[in-house]
Amino acid sequence: MNKLTLLDFDMADYLDNEEAIAEYLSQVLADGDVDELLRAIGHVTKARGMSQIAKETGLGRESLYKAFSPGAKPRFDTVVKVLRALGVELHVQPLGS
Repeated sequence: MNKLTLLDFDMADYLDNEEAIAEYLSQVLADGDVDELLRAIGHVTKARGMSQIAKETGLGRESLYKAFSPGAKPRFDTVVKVLRALGVELHVQPLGS
């Protein structure tokens, strides 16, 4: 009997351009799950290079890994710094728009 081999899935492998990143984060944000949004930001940060984002934000690599790990509760200013370093921003609009 043949065994199936599953490949490891890493979302960061698919976040290779600004459009993909923006669409991914927009979809996760629209779902309204804060924990999932934080994980998504972590995936994008990894895709862009944790060291580079750490340098741009002035935060340590280890701090970034911890801030966006499951169950973490990063400060809002940390999230904003990372989003800016990723080249994206949040937008607010009325519900139903």
